[in-house]
Amino acid sequence: MRRILLPLLVLGLFLASCGTATQTDVITTTETGVITVSADDAYAITSAPPADLVVLDVRTPEEFSEGHLEGAINIDFYEADFGTNLANLDKDVPYVLYCRSGNRSGTTAQEMRSLGFTEVYEVDGGILSWLDSGLPLAGS
Repeated sequence: MRRILLPLLVLGLFLASCGTATQTDVITTTETGVITVSADDAYAITSAPPADLVVLDVRTPEEFSEGHLEGAINIDFYEADFGTNLANLDKDVPYVLYCRSGNRSGTTAQEMRSLGFTEVYEVDGGILSWLDSGLPLAGS
């Protein structure tokens, strides 16, 4: 039995390593289907965005005014009409989603998937991770 398993394992590893590296190799998909990206990957996406990309900041307006990603729109996670505002967004365009540390955006990303959003990139670690990577902010 061991004689059969080892060659199969080696063959599997060989085949898995034959692919070419792409940007999707550096992102991970969570159980909810939301794509979690590093701050550096989010920066790459927002630096050369598709025409319809929406950068969505779900922090408070006060946090937003202290600095945000270039071109971001702000919908306050804590507002009573947050769910309605989220549901009214275009579900067929890509989103880069972030908050301060990833808690609010994690909840928002799950909600976006349940609402039928097709492409959501959540910044792992939020704007804190963005700052730790030395990436630029607008409005600060």
